Amino acid sequence: MTNQPEAVPDAQSGEVPTWRDRAVERSLRGARAKAMSRSDRFIDAAMEILSETGRTDFTVQELIERSKTSLRSFYQHFSGKEELLLALFEEIITTTSEEWSEEVEQVDALTSLRLLLDRIYGQAAGPGGAGINRALSVFHLHLAESRPADYARVLAPLRVLIHEQVEKGIAEKTIRADLDPDILATIMLQTLVGAAHMHALGAQPNGKPIDSDRLWDFCLGGLKA
Repeated sequence: MTNQPEAVPDAQSGEVPTWRDRAVERSLRGARAKAMSRSDRFIDAAMEILSETGRTDFTVQELIERSKTSLRSFYQHFSGKEELLLALFEEIITTTSEEWSEEVEQVDALTSLRLLLDRIYGQAAGPGGAGINRALSVFHLHLAESRPADYARVLAPLRVLIHEQVEKGIAEKTIRADLDPDILATIMLQTLVGAAHMHALGAQPNGKPIDSDRLWDFCLGGLKA
C-alpha cells in the first residue's frame, strides 16, 4: 500500500481537511495557475502590440489573434481593453519598482534618487522601449483623468520607493527635514513622471529633451538639506 501524505490541520480552524477539501483546494490551485497563464498571454500580446505601434487604439480582436486565444477567454479575465491596459500598467510599475528597490538598497539616499531619476526619465524614450513608453504615457494621462483612484493605486509602489529614499536621506542628514517626507516624495514623483511623459511623447516645450543631469540639478536643489 502506498504511503499517503499526512493531513495537516488548518492553521486557523485547527481542523484536519477532508479528502473533499483537499480535492477542491487542488482544483482551485490548478484553476488559478491556468487563469494566470492565460492572463499573462493577453498581457504579453498587448506588450508586443504597444512596442510595435506605440498606440493603445488596437482592438480586442487584434489582441485575440495575437495571443491565439478566444474572445470568450478574454472576457473571462478582463472586462474590456481598458482593464487589460490597467493590468499591464500595474504589472510594469510593480515589477520595475521591485527591481529598482534592490538596486538602491546598498547606496545612500541621494545616489538612490539619482538612480531612480535615470530609470524613470532616462529610459522614457530609450532604445527598444520608445513605442511602449509612448503608448503607456498616453494611457497614463487618460487614467489620471478618468480613474484617479486606480491611477494612485498603480503608482503607489513607485511613490513608496521614493518616499523610503527621502526618509533615508533625512536620517543621513543629506535631505531637508523641514518638509513632510511624503510631500517631498510626491513632488519628486510628479516631476519625474511628468518629465518622462513629455520625453516619451516628444512634447518638450523648447523642442528638445531636457538633459538628465540638468533635471537632477533641479531636483537636488529642492531636496538637499
